[in-house]
Amino acid sequence: MDSKSTPAADGLAHETGSALGLPVTVPSTALFTDHYELTMVQAALRSGAAHRRSVFEVFTRRLPEGRRYGVVAGTGRVLDAVENFRFDDAALAFLERQRVVDRPTLDWLAGYRFRGDILGYPEGEVYFPGSPVLRVEGTFAEAVLLETVILSVLNHDSAIAAAASRMAVAAGGRPLIEMGARRTHELAAVAASRAAYVGGFSSTSDLAAGFRYGIPTVGTSAHAFTLLHDEERDAFTAQVDSLGRGTTLLVDTYDLTEAVRTAVEVAGPELGAVRIDSGDLLLLAHRVRRQLDELGAHGTRITVTSDLDEYAIASLAAAPVDAYGVGTSLVTGSGHPTSSMVYKLVARAASDSPDAPLVPVAKRSAGGKASTGGRKWAARRPDQHGVAEAEVVGSGPVPDDLADRQLLVPLVVRGETVGREPLDAARNRHVRARAQLPLSATQLSRGEPVLPTETA
Repeated sequence: MDSKSTPAADGLAHETGSALGLPVTVPSTALFTDHYELTMVQAALRSGAAHRRSVFEVFTRRLPEGRRYGVVAGTGRVLDAVENFRFDDAALAFLERQRVVDRPTLDWLAGYRFRGDILGYPEGEVYFPGSPVLRVEGTFAEAVLLETVILSVLNHDSAIAAAASRMAVAAGGRPLIEMGARRTHELAAVAASRAAYVGGFSSTSDLAAGFRYGIPTVGTSAHAFTLLHDEERDAFTAQVDSLGRGTTLLVDTYDLTEAVRTAVEVAGPELGAVRIDSGDLLLLAHRVRRQLDELGAHGTRITVTSDLDEYAIASLAAAPVDAYGVGTSLVTGSGHPTSSMVYKLVARAASDSPDAPLVPVAKRSAGGKASTGGRKWAARRPDQHGVAEAEVVGSGPVPDDLADRQLLVPLVVRGETVGREPLDAARNRHVRARAQLPLSATQLSRGEPVLPTETA
């Protein structure tokens, strides 16, 4: 079950539950925003436009180079962030001390609660350029404040999930272990573990991710444990005595061949696995498999690590590898650490009247940054075989043939969260969504998005 939690920070906290039902300190997210969001609110309050009904949408104009589909991840964390967007006394005192906004605006912020609606692609779904991944509707003031925190979550988590998805495809069903906590910010590491799980990873080495989100955690020993002991045999014996014969022994600290022989002598043929963390993994995996079989350890698995990415994993497809551990490449989005999503006002009330109709608005600047106005819906059109052939995005009435294929679902209704779900639901959804894409989506070759985005 996904927990009601966001990354820890100093102060501004209250208690909520973790995935394991234990208390987790959750900070206010109100200051996870940019200075100019608040100055816009101040000016809009003065002009009277702050309470105009408005519609903002999150989308990306293009996928990162080489990506053929994107993966929506972080939706659960966005819901947490919106729920916890509260300006308490400490936050208000900071804003007053820094003279960010005036007293009337501070008074308005003190009572801030998001009371609008949020719809979006469900977590784990795939998306394409122009897809309205998230739609936020409310007054201008309440909706504009959420821009930065929403984008920071979705841009990061979706980038990690897209990299994880490509790695899962390359792994061909073999388990993937997320091991990137030491390669990124300590709080980003927890979010990355969560996003990687959505994208197809089966476990993590990060205990905080396991605590917050219920992701299975794994780990045995590092080279330091072997180096601590006088002999490699002593290290293996200590680990097996402590963790049992099913443990994974790290066998490349010294001589690999000798280490494998010693590992089987210590643990017997019931040894769970060996891990190779350096060298020519393709060559070494074959050698180690042959040696294990000769020693009678036919059931002993081989796990490989060492700066893997999706291309390295794909190159090991024919190797006798049973699992992969991935760190740096995963938590940095495999070269694309952001999804380039933006948060744009696409419609607003024609006047300050509560009953005023919505009118489309759009940015028209040059340089590839123009936007399309109007509140939008999205649907995915399949061919006669049930394979997706286009992402259809439009405004106004939904065509009859697409009415039951709409992608946006309610997440928040009148300020109340309605779209929370277990993390495994997002993980399973991604498997289904990816399976419905054309076969070319599962190839690592560079190319255009695997589905065109059509405007209805």
